[in-house]
Amino acid sequence: MKPRRPYLLRALHEWITDSGETPHLVVDAAAEGVSVPRQYVKDGKIVLNVSLSAARALKLGNDVVSFEARFGGVSHAVSVPVRAVLGIYARETGQGMIFPEGDADPDPTEPPPPGKSGSSAPPASKKPKLQVVK
Repeated sequence: MKPRRPYLLRALHEWITDSGETPHLVVDAAAEGVSVPRQYVKDGKIVLNVSLSAARALKLGNDVVSFEARFGGVSHAVSVPVRAVLGIYARETGQGMIFPEGDADPDPTEPPPPGKSGSSAPPASKKPKLQVVK
């Protein structure tokens, strides 16, 4: 199956925007491929306003989130691999989704861990489980 994170990001971005609120991404700024203004990084993370009025040419792709934005009055191109996005939430209410630390979609360039085949089918002995997301 395809990674779920980019689909959840797009859906939550649309939901937050349609609700009249301001979507923000929480990004692991230390992750490989993250291009953000480093002076705004705190504790290895950066919060980015991705509202349609703040993020010009916003693209919420399957692999990368990219846009242009102003930081301190200076325009910057921002590029963030989707796997580096830790969460998305509405600034006004805090509602949204923070992804669990171990929830990052696997890097397709990395080989599967030892003992795991490339198959995404769960072993027959394990039952699927659902997780409630608040």
